[in-house]
Amino acid sequence: MAPKKSNELKYTDLTANIDLKKYKIRSSDDVKPCTNIISQERAIKAIKLGLKVKSRGYNIFVTGLTGTGRTTTIKKLLDDLDGQEPELNDYCYVNNFRDSDQPIALVFKAGEGGTFKHLVGLMINTLRKSIPKIFNSEDYKAKRNRIAADFEARQKSLLQDFEKKMNEAGFVMIQYQVGGGLRNELQPLIDNEPQSLDKLERLANEGKFQKARLEDLIGKREKLRREMSLVEMESKKMLEKLDAALEKLDFSMIAPLIQDKINVLKKKFPAEKVCRYLDDAEKALSENLDRFKEARPRRGEEEPPAFRKQEPFEEFAVNLVLDNSETKKAPVIIENSPAYRNIFGTVERVVDRFGYWRTDFSRINAGSLLKAAGGYLIINALDLFSEAGSWQALKRYLMSGEFSITGYDPFYMMAGSSLKPEPIPLNVKVVLIGERRIYNVLYSHEEDFKKIFKIKAEFDFVMELNECHLKEYVAFIRKIATDDKLVPFDTGALEEVAAYGVRLAGRRNKLSTRFTNIADIVREAAICAMEKKGKMVRREDVREAIDARRERVSMMEDKIQEMYVEESIMVKTTGKTVGQINGLAVYDTGEHAFGKPAKITVRTSVGRSGVINIERESDLSGPVHNKGVLVLTGFLRGKFAMNKPLVMSASICFEQSYGGIDGDSASSTEVYVILSALSGVPIDQSLAVTGSVNQYGEIQPIGGVNEKVEGFYDVCKAKKLTGKQGVMIPIQNVPDLQLKPEVVEAVKAGKFHIYPVTTIDEGIEILTGKPAGKELKSGGFTKGSIYDLVDKELDRLARQFKTSQDDDKKKDAGNNNDDEDKKPKKKKK
Repeated sequence: MAPKKSNELKYTDLTANIDLKKYKIRSSDDVKPCTNIISQERAIKAIKLGLKVKSRGYNIFVTGLTGTGRTTTIKKLLDDLDGQEPELNDYCYVNNFRDSDQPIALVFKAGEGGTFKHLVGLMINTLRKSIPKIFNSEDYKAKRNRIAADFEARQKSLLQDFEKKMNEAGFVMIQYQVGGGLRNELQPLIDNEPQSLDKLERLANEGKFQKARLEDLIGKREKLRREMSLVEMESKKMLEKLDAALEKLDFSMIAPLIQDKINVLKKKFPAEKVCRYLDDAEKALSENLDRFKEARPRRGEEEPPAFRKQEPFEEFAVNLVLDNSETKKAPVIIENSPAYRNIFGTVERVVDRFGYWRTDFSRINAGSLLKAAGGYLIINALDLFSEAGSWQALKRYLMSGEFSITGYDPFYMMAGSSLKPEPIPLNVKVVLIGERRIYNVLYSHEEDFKKIFKIKAEFDFVMELNECHLKEYVAFIRKIATDDKLVPFDTGALEEVAAYGVRLAGRRNKLSTRFTNIADIVREAAICAMEKKGKMVRREDVREAIDARRERVSMMEDKIQEMYVEESIMVKTTGKTVGQINGLAVYDTGEHAFGKPAKITVRTSVGRSGVINIERESDLSGPVHNKGVLVLTGFLRGKFAMNKPLVMSASICFEQSYGGIDGDSASSTEVYVILSALSGVPIDQSLAVTGSVNQYGEIQPIGGVNEKVEGFYDVCKAKKLTGKQGVMIPIQNVPDLQLKPEVVEAVKAGKFHIYPVTTIDEGIEILTGKPAGKELKSGGFTKGSIYDLVDKELDRLARQFKTSQDDDKKKDAGNNNDDEDKKPKKKKK
């Protein structure tokens, strides 16, 4: 066991001190389940403002980490929102009798849309039953028969007059079939037998019939033909008059009934637009009364093909796309699948049995935006941008206040529709939930974004660790246990869950507000307890659940750990070595982050190259790491080159690193190893180091301190703990420590050590066991100190460099003299 150094951390410094017993909490059953929103006062204030302001543009964009309760908070606030009863509407689409491709939108008060649809359907059904009875009544038949009899009498008289003239001329009417129809032909009577003029013409040519008589018969036939044409024209006029008279009869007997029914609806729904639609419907019904009779084509019309046949009254249906009759509060719609058709609705198209695409106003379906009319629509921002067109359409609605339901579908080329439903004016407040980076991109690059999302609500991922919030944590655990019917948690388990929240928060004086993660651990710990038949969840159950969660996602960490054990990755955890040190790096797989040591080496020599970053030279170094190397170079210059040039070349390398390095958390580590290489003093390999440094040698905080400490501990444990191993961290990171129980126990037992440092001077003394040294007024540093040895080595390198330069100059001068001697001399005249 190594002797304890004065600045070494105690085991009590490694975790948050959470004691629920002082709050008289013995188990989760001692508190009531939480019903309020925990913390997030800033976000709640912003959301409440956005909900209260009714002006256009005050939509809300909620940012924050997943699991911080963004959606739950919004739903809770909306459920608790006080105010007057919302003015909700029903929305209907009906046929446009003037242009069927542009259906009409009708807006009613909540509940009236369904009533309107019902009454229109009832009216049509009543007319379908009543009107055929009128057509079958004796009164109607008598009037129709009188009109028909009058027509027949006049037509008969017309035909009799023509027949009389035809008989007087000695002609008769012969009918014969031509193709699929009958043809009338006038033929003269010869010897009381009808004869065709073509036959008589042949006989006249043969001399068997008188030509003069033939010409007389031809003249009579032409005259009769003209008269027959006049008779046919007059007969057609009489038929048209008959149809008109019959239609007038139908209209006179049916139209008043239709008008009465329509007037009843107009009186109940007096809105101008509704009355205009009802007038059009009345006109369409009255102008085509044949639809009330048995299906048969009108006189002169052909039977329509089967694929064109439609239900005769479907154009009078009412498509109730949104029914708010049972909605009492402002609707809150959470759209979990914000595809275009789900948000904005769609116009369906169907293929009939004959293979033809069909659509009409009755196939218009509402989306979540219309369903949220008068209320609130909540959408995940990332999902919204997953389909082309969705954001642009939403932006157009938020800018204009109205939208149209179309048949747009970006994944199907043939999904468009010829229908253009009338736009609907809406009042919907949209809440987008997304990460801060999405908000920043939209704010910076989307010109209209600032106009339509004027409220930003940021959810914090941490809150203060205090009595109030600890009690709220316990109340939250109680709520999960109650809702999921879990066994209660004892004090130790509650404290361990809170400690897990501290670890997630990354700071000992904070608790995480990522309650999704907390709830998951609560459920998993309860399962561990119930599998053991435990009546309560205990501390070890929570730890078991945390370890099991880590095990599920730590395969890469375990594989890398094996490489340390097998020494495929070479890291020393014992002994002392010059120019080598253990740095610490963090690997992040997305769902799991872990730390591991990395050997950093330095070789120095005479030269003017300064610090050579091998990672940078091989394009494996990120910009922040490059900056760190330049900073440490500034520190070396300020420390050792104030009265002389810094003459050295020092190549620094992260050994066995092939995937790239970034970050400046190893910059202090690199300073230490350079000082070791220059001074010749070995560094204790049982220690690993992390920490950034500035140009004045002050150690700066870094991220991932828990993962780095635990990562080096795991490697040391695998290689065997000696009692001397430990980690050196920036003192500013001490409040971030929330180490796993195993590491805490090792520190408590003196098997592992953690040293906080504030300067390079402190760190180099811990690593080498020698004093760093102080700068003397007379120049130089304390004799025998690290800085003194480094300074002397730099002086030696400078002298060696100067000597080599002088030798080079002498050599160059000698070469120049030899060249002069070799030149031919001029002869004197």
